[in-house]
Amino acid sequence: MPVLILGLVLFLGVHSLRLFADGWRSRQRARLGELRWKGLYALVSLIGFALICWGFGLARQHAVLLYVPPLALRHANALFTLIAFVLVAAAYVPRNHLKAAFGHPMLLGVMVWAFGHLLATGMLHDVLLFGAFLLWAVALFVASRRRDRLEGTRYPAGTLRGSALTLVIGVVAWAVFARWLHLWLIGMSPMG
Repeated sequence: MPVLILGLVLFLGVHSLRLFADGWRSRQRARLGELRWKGLYALVSLIGFALICWGFGLARQHAVLLYVPPLALRHANALFTLIAFVLVAAAYVPRNHLKAAFGHPMLLGVMVWAFGHLLATGMLHDVLLFGAFLLWAVALFVASRRRDRLEGTRYPAGTLRGSALTLVIGVVAWAVFARWLHLWLIGMSPMG
């Protein structure tokens, strides 16, 4: 469990700098330069992500059951994850209605993904992983929306084409991940 916790602290910590240490972050970007700052940010993120993956695998070997979710919630998680994939796609596809409405659809996608997985799993390592991501995404979403309001940030209006493309990309990515990649990367198939 300590490796998982260290990975979460590194990964979510570096992704929370704007939330908790924006002044320090700005000074470091100016001191190091944009390219070196992004390189360091990416390196710490990758190390944190690798530790999360390794730590999660280690924690699964010594699983501690906290609760047993009903089977229906495991099926509902497929729907939550589908919605999360569409929201993440909305962060990248230009001029879609989700980005226009919410400004930060990737954070909403992380929230939905983490919440669905909390409903569907009941091991301590699951609660730690998904709970940490859920709390992080909620805090960052609230802070980001507040910053948008204060700075008067407006996102481009969505178009039918942008929204349709978002939906198609999200659904296809979800199907590929659920059918093949989840088993390969995580070691279990969500499709049964």
